[in-house]
Amino acid sequence: MANMLEIEGLSVGYARKGLALENVSLRVPAGSIVALLGANGAGKTTLIRSVTGLLDLHHGHVGTGSIRFGGEPILGRPSHKLVRQGMGQVPEGRLVFKQLSVEDNLLVGAAILPRARVREGLDAVYALFPRLLERRQSAAGWLSGGEQQMLALGRALIGRPRLLLVDELSLGLAPLIVKEIYKQLQVVGQTLGTSMLVVEQNARLALEFAAHAYVLNGGRIVLSGTAQEVAASDAMKESYLGASRRHAPEATP
Repeated sequence: MANMLEIEGLSVGYARKGLALENVSLRVPAGSIVALLGANGAGKTTLIRSVTGLLDLHHGHVGTGSIRFGGEPILGRPSHKLVRQGMGQVPEGRLVFKQLSVEDNLLVGAAILPRARVREGLDAVYALFPRLLERRQSAAGWLSGGEQQMLALGRALIGRPRLLLVDELSLGLAPLIVKEIYKQLQVVGQTLGTSMLVVEQNARLALEFAAHAYVLNGGRIVLSGTAQEVAASDAMKESYLGASRRHAPEATP
């Protein structure tokens, strides 16, 4: 399979708010890490909602375009079915269940696994993030920001998704912690072949780890290519910095 995720000519709007995405096309090759860059308000969260089947919950609608996951059209498919098809998501802000223990949070993600494979899934996550094993009985609300991000990633990865979508991985975290998490994601990609779409404002950091990158500005893709091509482009700096100056944070309808 050439592409795990294919978005073609996607236009998305919200009631009384106009277009949030206009004619967006994007590819995530199988087994590759792709960065989606852009400032707040560029349309990154709307794109993730469209892919994960959560757009309706925010009163958004697709005007035109298509989305294919694993070669199958998925527009309009509910989120729980996408998860069972092999799609995992780490939402912006992590959204761990703070009153539950670390292990109970992971068990939420393991709900799609056969019972006989749950222990195997837990062991795989603990091997990837040993700190979670140390804190397995602690309430998630007592974890540091970096530990909570590891937990959110572990919860998504325990089901061994074919496609992982990560929304603002670096938000509120120290750069050294984020680098370490990105290195672990590279391990996941190399060992499990997991395809990833990583949404980031920290362009410099994301481009160190991604193979391909897209830059969103005002709801449109303004630049795309290999990570090296995007990083070296003057247009990337102009578009990215311009977007951060011109656009207010993307509102949640």
